Amino acid sequence: MELDIQIKVDQWLNGNYDTATKDAIRELQASNPSELVDAFYKGLEFGTGGLRGIMGVGTNRINQYTIGMATQGFANYLVKSFPDQQVRIAVAHDSRNNSRLFAEITANVMAANGIQVFLFEALRPTPELSFTIRHLKCQGGVVCTASHNPREYNGYKAYFNDGGQLVPPHDKNVIIEVQKIQSVDEVKWTGGESNIHLIGDEIDKEYIAMVKGLSVYPDVIARQKDLKIVYTPIHGTGITLVPDVLSQFGFTNVNLVEEQIVPDGNFPTVVYPNPEESEAMSFGLNKAKEIDADILLGTDPDADRVGIGVKDNHGNWILLNGNQTAVLAFNYMIEARKKKGIAQANDMVVKTIVTTDMIDIIASRNDINCYNVLTGFKWIAELIKAKEGSENYVIGGEESYGLMIGDQLRDKDAVSAVAFLCEMAAYEKDAGKSLFSKLVELYVEYGLFREHLISITKKGRDGQEQIAAMMDRFRNEPPQMLDGVEVVAILDYEKQEAKDLKSGQISTIDLPKSNVLQFVLVDGSKISARPSGTEPKIKFYFSVQGIINNSEEFDSKYAELGKRIDNIIIDLAP
Repeated sequence: MELDIQIKVDQWLNGNYDTATKDAIRELQASNPSELVDAFYKGLEFGTGGLRGIMGVGTNRINQYTIGMATQGFANYLVKSFPDQQVRIAVAHDSRNNSRLFAEITANVMAANGIQVFLFEALRPTPELSFTIRHLKCQGGVVCTASHNPREYNGYKAYFNDGGQLVPPHDKNVIIEVQKIQSVDEVKWTGGESNIHLIGDEIDKEYIAMVKGLSVYPDVIARQKDLKIVYTPIHGTGITLVPDVLSQFGFTNVNLVEEQIVPDGNFPTVVYPNPEESEAMSFGLNKAKEIDADILLGTDPDADRVGIGVKDNHGNWILLNGNQTAVLAFNYMIEARKKKGIAQANDMVVKTIVTTDMIDIIASRNDINCYNVLTGFKWIAELIKAKEGSENYVIGGEESYGLMIGDQLRDKDAVSAVAFLCEMAAYEKDAGKSLFSKLVELYVEYGLFREHLISITKKGRDGQEQIAAMMDRFRNEPPQMLDGVEVVAILDYEKQEAKDLKSGQISTIDLPKSNVLQFVLVDGSKISARPSGTEPKIKFYFSVQGIINNSEEFDSKYAELGKRIDNIIIDLAP
């Protein structure tokens, strides 16, 4: 074992750590030394969004000590940032194993630092935490969750006073404060219990009322109240609010997926509790087929991502991808607000740089500003704050199954998205159509887009090095042609440069630095490469486009675009 790793192990064995932790370390020493190395070879990084990692003992794991040290650093920053105020913070957690424990540790450490803590009495969706920060005028917030990651993971998302996750300069400054905490002995673990206030259904009622106020066509829902809805929370927090929100919207025929309604951090029916995964939605699909539903919806453990299933133009049940869901949602907000007469001249929508450009086209044709930001809803929240008073935010979204409707919270919200997607389905049904037929209509009007995502997992220290090597290769040896189509531009968000390969002209990308590369083809297709900020993965986003003249051409043209993506993937392989 390398000396620096051994030193860390010895510090834990001889320091103020509980007996169970020390016993677990000794067990790894005896039975799994390679696992011990991975648990201690580095400190778990407090990134710009907080912590996320595998639960277990060690500096590179999520446990009560890494949570406590991170919380002490965050508390120090909050107290420094608001020196003349009584600092207030909201704390929530999801259904994962140990999430309640980590939330209580977070609350205790914050309270011991003189901060007033508003701790949810039980599990709640992440978007409600964002709403609560704003509603209770807190200076910050924390939710203990690893979102859609597998069961062995947990995490810690940090928020600032606008209800959004940390952005510059606060993200880097919090990281500095967290890094200053070098020992568990520097953490104020107890002593402020009177500063902790439990919150519950009083906040739920305010949040549900806010969501209900987003509805554009309650009269349509009244006519289509028996829309046959299937919903699964995939063992997560969605069960606490989604059924109530759908009821408040006026829907009366909501069918829950019984196998997945109980919150359970072991996620017994799935490997990945992620509505992006067909496996996670399979129980819902079976239920939808069984009862001949109109729409299927699923949310991840902390209820900030939503997956949707519909019948295609042949009557077969399919799962829409995040880009298709976003296209339908953005278009509905734009169309419905205009038709209802509530659109404003300064309306704006926001998406991320790896989300389909079809949304840009829809917004442009409707004379609405569409802004592109880096991946992550914290950047959407930051833009809303920058535009307050000059432009009216309507909707934001990203391809990874995230939507945020209205500006009364500042993170993606699957609870309101479920209700809104059901309203959209009711609206189309009221007009004798389906969501899928509406999507095809949009493809005819605005152009046919097909997107695909590949995630490559590379765990551990070797995995990090492999991901870095992949990005270096694409940076230093970019493709010239993909599927026989010329690459005409390269966008390097790390260098903040966009290079036109024909003219050689370089322009500045006016966004914060981010390790993302995009290759733009002469036909408008775009391929993006981005290491994940929350998982040991590198992600490749493919977007190709074409034209269809009518809905009858959809199947064949969509299949052609799929073959194009397959060919591009082959060309990109080393």
